[in-house]
Amino acid sequence: MEQVMSSISLSAIAPELVLVACGLIVLMIQAVVGRKYPDSFAYVSLLGVAAALVLVWKQPGPFEARIIEYFFMDMWVVDNFSRFFKIIFLLGTGLTVLISIKYLHNEAMQHSEYYALMLMCTVGMMVMASASELITIFLGVELMSISLYALTGYTRTRMLANEAAIKYFILGSFASAFLIYGIALIYGTTGTSQIPAIAEFLAKAGSGASVLVMGMALILIGFAFKTAAVPFHMWAPDVYEGAPAPVTGFMSAGPKAAAFAAFVRIFMEALPGLQTDWVMVIWILAALTMTVGNVIALVQENIKRMLAYSSIAHAGYVLVAFLAAGELGLTSILYYMLVYTFMNLGAFAVITMLAGAGESRVRVDDYRGVGYKHPVAALAMSLFLFSLAGIPPTGGFLGKFYIFSAAVKQGFIWLAIIGVLNSVVSVYYYLRVTVAMYMQPAAQPEDVPAATALSPALIIAVCISAYGVLTLGLFPSSYVAIVKASFLSFL
Repeated sequence: MEQVMSSISLSAIAPELVLVACGLIVLMIQAVVGRKYPDSFAYVSLLGVAAALVLVWKQPGPFEARIIEYFFMDMWVVDNFSRFFKIIFLLGTGLTVLISIKYLHNEAMQHSEYYALMLMCTVGMMVMASASELITIFLGVELMSISLYALTGYTRTRMLANEAAIKYFILGSFASAFLIYGIALIYGTTGTSQIPAIAEFLAKAGSGASVLVMGMALILIGFAFKTAAVPFHMWAPDVYEGAPAPVTGFMSAGPKAAAFAAFVRIFMEALPGLQTDWVMVIWILAALTMTVGNVIALVQENIKRMLAYSSIAHAGYVLVAFLAAGELGLTSILYYMLVYTFMNLGAFAVITMLAGAGESRVRVDDYRGVGYKHPVAALAMSLFLFSLAGIPPTGGFLGKFYIFSAAVKQGFIWLAIIGVLNSVVSVYYYLRVTVAMYMQPAAQPEDVPAATALSPALIIAVCISAYGVLTLGLFPSSYVAIVKASFLSFL
């Protein structure tokens, strides 16, 4: 493994600069030509995402090289771990842009700031993945969060969206307060906010002081809020329900992955010396998050709210992998976040297509008869739900297999049993939607929702998501090789 010393280089932040420039260009397009060509906002955004994706893939070299490069006084790191997560963020952003085009047109909300906010949010996520310094991570968190607050309440004529935005702002403010206070305590104890230096301090000190442990606990609470882990999940389902459907899919994939990327980097690289202090806490968090998320999802009638509690449960699965750590545990984290991006955004693409004006058709009962009126959409939705439930041969099954195998290998047998039982429970509420689509005909033909947001862009997004779910389940070897190279460079 080759490690390069710190330097100042704009090429290290080239993907982020491309997205920032693209966001400014999108805003300028509306300022210059008005709303005469509203779809151009989306296409320019897609072009910027594609350019950033190419830069991430080529920088600093092939994944097999396992090079670690530090920049800007060791505050920024370019390694395969950050590159892999950036690919997840950019894939999620690109899919969301494709899903949003027709939806925004139907809602008469086709403004450039929507895409600019999404690009800035992605920049924040990428900063979280590459930052090797705590204040830089916090800046990434805030850039991501502020953009999400605005996106959540983007359909400002809907009271539910306004309520969701306010709740998300309050929730995010709590998370930020815990996070920055924890960073302050760690800095006060160690005298540095750089992650490698904190690890070096702990290695010399032997054990953490009480103030350092308190700082670690506050950072843990802050990221628990960001990942919607129980009991810090308050209002997260309300936010998912009130936000526009494409935004809900976006925030359930990219920002959640970004939170776990920063979470893993801080706790695995900076605070491994405090492992005895946080292992049992995360064990309890993982068990509660899986169980509460799945149990409450059983009784949800709103499909967006159901998937919100499902997202909480999936955060619990990732916490199991985080606790297991090791080669298999870290492999399962990265692999599962990639699979989750495809299957969750694919499900929300279908929801967006059938939601109707003002998202009036988002209840499970509204999907009765969809399998006959929209057979392809119903088939795609079933595929994504099967993957979320962990049914083979989808990528979701393999991801859960890796997670629970890692837990058993590291001796967390009871936690693995709880996870498997929760996965079985989740099959019920996922299959409810499939049963409604194929086995419960609508009372009247007109009750079957029309595909109001169907467009070539949305079809492309569904196809890409379905391809990702199937190939990750059927042909995982090439993906696993990239995943292993990613976390090996991180270690």
